[in-house]
Amino acid sequence: MLGKLIEKVTGKRLQFQAISNNFVHPNQLGELKQWSTTNTGTFLTHLVQAGYVKNLQTSMLAFDITQFFSLLNHQLLPLILDKAGFDPRISLFFSDYLVGKKTQYLWNNFLFSFFNVDIGIEQGSALSSVLLALYLSSIFHIFEKRAKNLKIPVSFISFVNDSLFVSQEKSLEKSNSHLFCSYNVISSLLKQFGLIIKHRKTKIFHFSRLHRVFNSPPLDLNILGGSILHPKDT
Repeated sequence: MLGKLIEKVTGKRLQFQAISNNFVHPNQLGELKQWSTTNTGTFLTHLVQAGYVKNLQTSMLAFDITQFFSLLNHQLLPLILDKAGFDPRISLFFSDYLVGKKTQYLWNNFLFSFFNVDIGIEQGSALSSVLLALYLSSIFHIFEKRAKNLKIPVSFISFVNDSLFVSQEKSLEKSNSHLFCSYNVISSLLKQFGLIIKHRKTKIFHFSRLHRVFNSPPLDLNILGGSILHPKDT
């Protein structure tokens, strides 16, 4: 119990300092103080309504990062903490805190031998949400710069390990092109950070004010490891 209390206090302090240093990306929501599911809904609703005012159709590409908690790189995390402006002693603490762990599994009467688990973090830990937010912040800051350099006009929002790309255009074909390019960039970045997109969960949505059924062009992600996405009209 004492260990969990210390983790909770440490997690809140880390979150406060990371946000104070403007390291956590403003579009990262969920499991952070005052950045909840309600904020996510408000943000998305605002985007769709703002698009309607400009006579634009809003397209969203939703994707999920697979095995996020178990694939977090312990060697990279201290470097991210340094980049976030934390005291070097904090980075040193986490480089020691997360390594050298072992675990074993019991299945009925069969007990597996101990094996090393020097990657990932405990999903239920009080520290997991802020560490994951810091880990993803680096990726999204890099993505934002690359998208700007490539002139890809998309917005994005992240909710823990689920993310959305948002494109607003009059042409759905043009939106699909922007979303394809964004998906390509983020897939490459995540691989460099040791993370993988769960392609089978990737979905696309179009929001339109047309009071009739319209033909939505599919988005072909086969070349990126995904599938051909057929959107539902909303």
